[in-house]
Amino acid sequence: MRFEEAYEGWNTGRLTQAAAAQILGMCERSFRRYLSRYEAEGLEGLIDRRLEHVSYRRAPVDEVMALTERYRSRHIGWNVKHFHSWYKRHGGTRGYTWVKIRLQEAKLVPKAEKRGAHRKRRERSALPGMMIHQDGSNHEWVPRQKWDLIVTMDDATSEHYSMFFVEEEGTTSSFRGVQDVIAARGLFSSFYSDRGSHYWHTPDAEGKVDRDKLTQFGRAMKQLGIDMIPAYSPEARGRSERAFGTHQGRLPQELALAGITSMAQANQYLAKVYMPAFNAEFAQPAMEQGSAFVPWIGGCVEDILCEQFERTVSHDNCVRFETMILQIPADQHRCHYVKARVRVNRYANGAIALFHGPRGLAYFTPDGTPIVEDVQQVA
Repeated sequence: MRFEEAYEGWNTGRLTQAAAAQILGMCERSFRRYLSRYEAEGLEGLIDRRLEHVSYRRAPVDEVMALTERYRSRHIGWNVKHFHSWYKRHGGTRGYTWVKIRLQEAKLVPKAEKRGAHRKRRERSALPGMMIHQDGSNHEWVPRQKWDLIVTMDDATSEHYSMFFVEEEGTTSSFRGVQDVIAARGLFSSFYSDRGSHYWHTPDAEGKVDRDKLTQFGRAMKQLGIDMIPAYSPEARGRSERAFGTHQGRLPQELALAGITSMAQANQYLAKVYMPAFNAEFAQPAMEQGSAFVPWIGGCVEDILCEQFERTVSHDNCVRFETMILQIPADQHRCHYVKARVRVNRYANGAIALFHGPRGLAYFTPDGTPIVEDVQQVA
C-alpha cells in the first residue's frame, strides 16, 4: 500500500524518484527496480522470491533430529562446547554455532545470559617454561566420591603437562606434578600457585607469605633454582581457574560415559584420553618462538623433590625418625656416625633414605625395614 501511494505521487508529478524512495526507506536505484517490476507484474512483482525457496545450506531434518536425540539420550548436562568437541571427534562436520542453535531450538540447553564487564587479563608469558601454574580442585568427579584434581600447566600456552587425581592435595602431589614437568620438558623458570600451606608459610591469614621460612616444597624449588610466585586472589589465578571450570563441566560426564568409578581407572583415562584431547583443543601457540625450558642434568631429581629432614645420629649409630629407629649399617668410609648430622629423605612412595652429604648411607621401606637396593629402584 505504501508503494502504491509513493508510485501514485511520482506518477502524478508530486514526488521525485528520490523523494518517493526516501518515503519507502530505500535508495533511488532500488525504487527504479521496483517500478519496473510493478509495471510488469503488479503487486505480485514486489514479493521477494527468495522467501519461496529453502536455503541450499539448510541441514536435512533427519540430521538435526539425530543430533538432538544423541544429546538427549547420552549427553544431557554437557555444555555446548564440550558436546561440540565430542561431536567433531566422532566425524561431525557442522560448526559450533550451528550445533548450539540446534540444541537451543530443541530447548536442550539454555541461552547464556549476557556477560558484564570483566578485568583485563594478564598477558601470557612469552615462551613455554617461563612460568608454570599448579593448582588443585576438590570436586565430585564420580558419583558420591570427591577427589582432588591436581593440574600443572604452562602459562604461555595453557598446555597441561600433568593431571592426576589424589585423595587430598599436599606436598607429595605438588612434587609429583613438578616431577612430571621436569621429566617431560626440563627445568622451568618460575612457579605460580596459591598460598596453600604446602607451598607457603603465611603468618597472618590473608596476609603476605613468609619468603624466609620455607616449606618442604619451597626448599625443593630453591634447590632447583626455580622462583616461586604467590597468588593473592582467585582472579590472579584466572587462567587455571577457568581451566578447572572446563574440567568440572566435562570430566564427570566423560568418566560416566566411559563407566569409570575408581581413581586408578580415572588417572589412566586422564593420561591417555582426556589430557591429550584437552591440549589439542585448548593449547595455544606461544607469543614467541623457542622455549625457556632447560634440560635437567643434575642427577636424580627425586632426591630433591621429596621431604627432607635433618637428624643427629645417636650413640647407638641409629637415627630416630618419627616412631622408627633407623640403623646405619657398617661403612667402609667411617667406623661410625655418632653425633653426625645426616639427612632423612622421605619419597613419594613412603620409602626412606639416609644421606651424609651427597652419599647415601641406608635405605628403608615406609615401615623402617632396611633394604639393600637403591631407594629409587623400589620407588
